[in-house]
Amino acid sequence: MPRRPSTHVDDPVAVGERLRKAREAASLTQRQIAFDGCTAAYVSRIEAGARVPSLQILHQLAKQLGVTPEYLATGRPDGDELSAELLEAEVALQLGDENRAAELYETAREEADSRAALARAQLGLGQLALHRGDIPEGIALLEEALASGELAPGDASTAANALGRSYVGLARFDEAFALFERFLDQARARGDRFDEVRFALLLANTYIDHGDYARAHATLGEVLHLARETIDPKLRASLYWSQSRVHVSQGEPDRAAEYARLALATLRASEQTLEAARALLLLAFIENDRGNPEAALELVDEGEPIVVASAARETTDAALFTIERARALSALGEGDEAAELLLGVVPSLNAAAPRDAARAYCAVADIFRKEGDVARALELYELAVEQSPVPSSRAVAAALTAMAEIYEERGDAQKALELLKQALAARSSTTV
Repeated sequence: MPRRPSTHVDDPVAVGERLRKAREAASLTQRQIAFDGCTAAYVSRIEAGARVPSLQILHQLAKQLGVTPEYLATGRPDGDELSAELLEAEVALQLGDENRAAELYETAREEADSRAALARAQLGLGQLALHRGDIPEGIALLEEALASGELAPGDASTAANALGRSYVGLARFDEAFALFERFLDQARARGDRFDEVRFALLLANTYIDHGDYARAHATLGEVLHLARETIDPKLRASLYWSQSRVHVSQGEPDRAAEYARLALATLRASEQTLEAARALLLLAFIENDRGNPEAALELVDEGEPIVVASAARETTDAALFTIERARALSALGEGDEAAELLLGVVPSLNAAAPRDAARAYCAVADIFRKEGDVARALELYELAVEQSPVPSSRAVAAALTAMAEIYEERGDAQKALELLKQALAARSSTTV
């Protein structure tokens, strides 16, 4: 009996040609895009038009090549076309035109003719709200978009990534754990090794922020082989970055620097400039901790312009670069400039990243204390403790220790002892 023609592709020869062009555009070999169930030889036969790949294989190949399965199967760019407003809104957001993007996303939400279109608009508006620092609104919109169940897998992963990171920034760790674990389980169930690595890394970093380094190590170990095998350099770099943070948390700055430099080298090679800037930020943090302010300043000078110029307008990243610049300047004797920078950056961090706002308060308090304004320093140390979303951060431990020293200098031994006990408790379970 003759084989029934496949209906999920337009033409086997055309599929093979599109696959070959997409692979060559990505500068990948047939062996590099092969995976379990789809050998390099099978890829070769698909490209020759001699085999019709299954939907599952098309989805995996498309993900590796950065195209849609619909494009490989039929030549159409997307099986679920965006409305004109959504398409233009997404372009505007990527180019940094936030006002135009907001207008278009609102129009798309008002005129949505399906639950899927509404969810896409909510996703865009949620991302936009986060970019603008309106974290509660961003979280609410992303939660609605995900709860609808109408987002395509790629969009759902994007929403979960942004939503989970926002939870972590507000120390809503239980919600972040649940979200990342759910998406990790889903990725494993559908055999999506890219999302498996992505959400394992997000989960590991959340464990680090929560102070659970053993579980972070275990989670990283589960995907280490996948990250090493993956052709996506951004995911490999994310693994190095996570390992660097583990070593920072455990007081091993040399090992942390080694992994951070591996991440940076990987990202530079792949032209993932924004992620490379984040690796530079981590390196600057490490160099400041190691007492190398000149090196930290050079790293800030290299990475900060990338973030500032980014179409994504990553305001939190820009603020974190400012903190590291100020820390370096303070160590180099430029206390006035450092204090001005830190006080200027705190408002942008209070809601979006309260843990980092606490770091900024502690750093500027150190400057005022060094300059002899102990009363002002004490106020800022207290703000650092109040602002931190968790009672066991490094900033809290440092602020409490400094406050104890100030009260001891004033002769209030009882208050100093009380603060030292609190500092010891904070330090014993400190997070990054």
